[in-house]
Amino acid sequence: MDYNVLKNKIYKSLKSVFIILLLLGPMACSEQEHWVADKEEDLSPFSPPVSYREAREKADSIVSLMSLEEKIEMIGGRDIFFTKGYEKYGIPPIRFSDATQGISLIDYTDHLKKSVAFPAPIMLASTWNRELAHRYAKSIGEEARAGGITVLLGPGLNIYRISQYGRNFEYFGEDPFLVSRMVENYVIGLQQTGTVATLKHFVANNSDFRRRTSNSVVGERALREIYMPGFEAGIESGAMAVMTAFNQVNGKYAPQSEYVVNKLLRGDLGFKWLVMSDWLSIWNAEEALKSGLDLDMPGESEDGVYNADDPEKYLRQEAGQLVELGRVNEADIDPMVSNILTTIFAMQMPKPSYKELRYLDNYEQHEQIALETAREGVVLLKNESVFPFKPQKGQYIQVVGDYVDALAVGGGSAYVIGYNQINLLTALQAELGDAVRYSQNSSDEEIKNASLVLYTVATYDSEGSDVSFNLKSGDNVEISRLTRLNDNVGVIMYTGGGRNMSLWNDEVEAILYGWYPGQIGNQAIAEIISGATNPSGKLPITIEKQFEDSPGFPYLPDGEELYDDFEFDFDLDHPIHDIGYDEDIFVGYRWYELKNIKPLYPFGFGLSFSDFSYENLQVLKQEYQSGEDVLVKVRVTNTSDRVGKEIVQLYVRDVEASIARPFKELKGFRKVEFAPKATKEMIFKLTQRDFSFWDENTNSWKLEPGTFEIIVGSSSQNVPLKVKVNII
Repeated sequence: MDYNVLKNKIYKSLKSVFIILLLLGPMACSEQEHWVADKEEDLSPFSPPVSYREAREKADSIVSLMSLEEKIEMIGGRDIFFTKGYEKYGIPPIRFSDATQGISLIDYTDHLKKSVAFPAPIMLASTWNRELAHRYAKSIGEEARAGGITVLLGPGLNIYRISQYGRNFEYFGEDPFLVSRMVENYVIGLQQTGTVATLKHFVANNSDFRRRTSNSVVGERALREIYMPGFEAGIESGAMAVMTAFNQVNGKYAPQSEYVVNKLLRGDLGFKWLVMSDWLSIWNAEEALKSGLDLDMPGESEDGVYNADDPEKYLRQEAGQLVELGRVNEADIDPMVSNILTTIFAMQMPKPSYKELRYLDNYEQHEQIALETAREGVVLLKNESVFPFKPQKGQYIQVVGDYVDALAVGGGSAYVIGYNQINLLTALQAELGDAVRYSQNSSDEEIKNASLVLYTVATYDSEGSDVSFNLKSGDNVEISRLTRLNDNVGVIMYTGGGRNMSLWNDEVEAILYGWYPGQIGNQAIAEIISGATNPSGKLPITIEKQFEDSPGFPYLPDGEELYDDFEFDFDLDHPIHDIGYDEDIFVGYRWYELKNIKPLYPFGFGLSFSDFSYENLQVLKQEYQSGEDVLVKVRVTNTSDRVGKEIVQLYVRDVEASIARPFKELKGFRKVEFAPKATKEMIFKLTQRDFSFWDENTNSWKLEPGTFEIIVGSSSQNVPLKVKVNII
């Protein structure tokens, strides 16, 4: 056929198709265009200044020039928070820093003179605000760079499994979907400053009771559905470092487990950058050298910091001898060094002496972001018309407790006190003036005559030990006294997790969960009490009525009791004890619904001064093909006369599952501000993964065709709207 004839026929055919599409377009596309999911919260994954390929080529070329001794020097830390540098190869030392609530100011480093104490990450999670997570992390990253810090030891992603875990305050709560969405923006914000984010602690590190001699016995499905998604999200967002856990995972210490590091982390999650141990967590150098680990920290004992007799098998001390004996090959060490150098070169890490001092001018801005986090992260759990408190002439608040004029903070490596500390008394007086009264030992008369009594309770949560679910008996006794004397008592809780409030929950009129609010967080608490700020925080955890209700109960070995002495953390004579994850995937609200146990306060719960109504839950169509995105629409109205923020939560239920699945699982949320009487429509997009479970037979995510229920509401228990959809 003549070429021009053929071209003409093709043109006419295409023209006809085009005309048909034009005619059908309005009918075929208008509905789809109306159903467009919000994308304002989506950020592009972080990409380092230098590509992985380019950085790897440079790293490999330098490794080929290095002696075995030089390579070995690279795979262990120096001076607690540094690595070895080689000027002749253009390799700077790495400076690490602890950071959870801000940059930890450690006595034996000289990086910063001051740092902002931000609200604890558990409070950041209570905001359910992904955009705020980005700004929060970016602020901490700027302070890191002002101190010459190139690698930050955070964020922490351990799932809230038990309320007694001493490090719960460092993490983002019990739900893997919420954790994943918060960490995405956190990683991007932090690394945009040039500071490397370190995802920790990989994996199944959910207790600090004798953490160095504990073995997490956890199933594959629970690992994939509960404990790994946060790490997966962080890696997909571009995180460039991962820290392994202290504990054993199914019989092997995490940093020396080839299954944990090479298979799960590097293989299945595709992580290709720096993998480091937690400090003093390696006990078998040969296994660690073959596990996929890159860097042993701190790499050496340091007089005055760690006992030189610590039994850790430091890689720098053991590797040479193991090579000589033929038990380890130089080829095992080469990729370790290459991974370290690739990360350094990709991020263009400067020498630690290089400090971006311009960021010191941003401290005021950072403090405002800390304040915003507290404003959105305080959770109002109970309010019997107590707040807002508007004192009339002659009325006053009597504030009581040990934390009226002191700050509550978490301890351990996460300890940050801040430089501009505002206590509750100062904050309340700024809001309410002379209507605020305080004396160290309030008399019965002062309590009786007060219009409102506020009692402060605090726990000291820290790494190295777990903390009792029960409050000190003195707190319970004092609250009992106050409620006998006055009918209008409110409690402010400063803590890192759920605590036992069952003894007095029904007796008090108000409960504010203030977590560890940072250096300026008390201002936010005072603003909520006065009504200047409308609370919008919601629980990222479930608070049980008694610890026996918890999915992790009992977890202590027979005859053992909790301790609060950090020295017990180094008691290696204690036998290995198993922590059985018998609840499998049923963690948090999943567990309480499975067992039909009513918690004291459910996941996703939090009160506002505004009221919201939910209506008109729809799906774009009733039937979807497997692999298609499911679009869901809901209408929410602020029925009050006050501006307020609502966290709209979407859950999914597999109605026809062939295996055990939770009654519902969080798969979407939006935090939205509403003007008075305003109505907004929100559209959620659900992917195939949102309906899937981990199939242990195929070792992959599996979506079973069938009927699913879309459930929408204001908390895990308040879900008034449901609609079904079929996936074929």
